[in-house]
Amino acid sequence: MEDTSITSREKGLHKALTQRQIAMIGIGGAIGTGLFMGSGIAIGYAGPGVLISYAIAALIAVIMVFSLAEMAVAHPTAGSFGTYAEMYLNRWTGFVVRYTYWIIEVVAVGGEAIAVGVYMGFWFPGVPVWLWSIAFGIALVYVNCRSVTNFGSFEYWFALIKVVAILGFIVVGLSHLLGFGTGQAAIGLHNLTGLPGGFMPHGFGGVWMGVLMAIFSFYGVEIVAVTSGEAKDPSKAIPNALRSMVLRLTLFYILALGIMVAYLPWTEAGAKVVQQSPFVKLFAHAGIAHAAGLMNFVVITAALSSMNTNIYLSSRTLFSLARGGYSPRWIGQLSANGTPLVATLISGAGILAAAAVSFFSPLAYNYLFGIALFGGIFVWIVILVTHLRFRRAWRGRALPVRMPFFPIAQITGIALLAAILVTMGLDTEFWNISWIVGVPWLVGISLVYFVYRKRLAQAPMGDAAGV
Repeated sequence: MEDTSITSREKGLHKALTQRQIAMIGIGGAIGTGLFMGSGIAIGYAGPGVLISYAIAALIAVIMVFSLAEMAVAHPTAGSFGTYAEMYLNRWTGFVVRYTYWIIEVVAVGGEAIAVGVYMGFWFPGVPVWLWSIAFGIALVYVNCRSVTNFGSFEYWFALIKVVAILGFIVVGLSHLLGFGTGQAAIGLHNLTGLPGGFMPHGFGGVWMGVLMAIFSFYGVEIVAVTSGEAKDPSKAIPNALRSMVLRLTLFYILALGIMVAYLPWTEAGAKVVQQSPFVKLFAHAGIAHAAGLMNFVVITAALSSMNTNIYLSSRTLFSLARGGYSPRWIGQLSANGTPLVATLISGAGILAAAAVSFFSPLAYNYLFGIALFGGIFVWIVILVTHLRFRRAWRGRALPVRMPFFPIAQITGIALLAAILVTMGLDTEFWNISWIVGVPWLVGISLVYFVYRKRLAQAPMGDAAGV
């Protein structure tokens, strides 16, 4: 049953996001460097079999996002899955999952900032990566500090640029593969199966390693549930946005990557240390210099869009923690235009730390996203477990959105996510750094909770007292 004291404490945010904005925000949140840059890592692992990798990741994302949609429509609130975990599981889970989500979003902002710096090197090779990271980070923190309407407008156009670019990429790629309107012979599908090793040059083991990067490509789709607290009509906007988002994302990822590995030999498109987007490589390989520069602009936009989204997500999560009594009260204060200003500034400060990491380590992109991936998978598992308890509590009651194949889908999603976590821990190349950092984080934040448990237990559930 709903505890209104938990959901009501997060009131005050302006409900200004339209259905059109939410749909584009959802797409934009999931189309970032995971596709434009990280796909090169996945191709390096799986070869053309990367299509299977992304299909597995898409399945997990669909299960998670529709499960979350049920709860978001029933309880439209900025705290989203963190609030639901507190309501249907316990306060410890709500505390840990929100702080975990906050820290990984802060890390993700830094990772995207690093990617922007790498992309800018296409035009300005002499400028340090960290300088671009800081400059763009400050600009986007400013955008988020103004109003949710301002954020929604910026993100809508950011996302639209990415969607148009991907559609253009698909049209150009297909024309070269089929030989239509290019004046050249069709490239065909030889690169999918005709290279040494065939479709899966590293076997299913390589395909499964590709899932590690692929799953992160879909990370961010949960933003639709977070926006429910600021949506004009969440009961209609959220379900519609989720349905269109899942269909478009699956089409964009699978079709775009299929064209990529069919057009370029996978040995050229893939690399475990990313220096250049494989999308830029494709246009350069085709001899379309201006198009390569244009695509570089698009991937910069994609990274900035993802940064913009992550700043929004982390600020709302920190706002929810403050309103729940899990961080100082003043962090949960809203500005005159309904923006959690302090929470946004604190969250944006993580960009500086991430830029410093990129200065000291050439593998910063890979490491940062490995760390973020651990926390992201943990959050998704908690969402699915929470949904199982949510359905039990709402048994016999009508739901505006219903996840099909319950509970088999949720159990399958949890099992696949757990298998990914185990794989990351066993990898000795660099993915295990996510365990090295992720596990101590979960232990440490749990200890913080138990130290303050008595104080939290004494405070009413809706109290916003500081920890």
